[in-house]
Amino acid sequence: MAVSVRMSPLLEKELELAAQRQGVTKSQFIIDAVERALGRKNPYELMLQAKAEMAQDPRSAALSKTFVAEHQKAYDTERSRADLIAKLRAKHGLSAD
Repeated sequence: MAVSVRMSPLLEKELELAAQRQGVTKSQFIIDAVERALGRKNPYELMLQAKAEMAQDPRSAALSKTFVAEHQKAYDTERSRADLIAKLRAKHGLSAD
């Protein structure tokens, strides 16, 4: 069934951008929002369902160990930022003003 909704151009633009960020159509974004508002799509219940499905998967333990191992060392954003700036300055011949 088709439903038509009138909204301000600004609200429609926000809707379009939010849908793009999530990688869905505007229609799907609106359907998801209405389902959440009606209590048909509870994020907490979805999380519990996903965890239960993961527990049933025999590969889940191996996957969990793999992803945990990736984050043992903290990521140093300031150092990475400084390295990137230095590389860009060297590439483009800029001084460190």
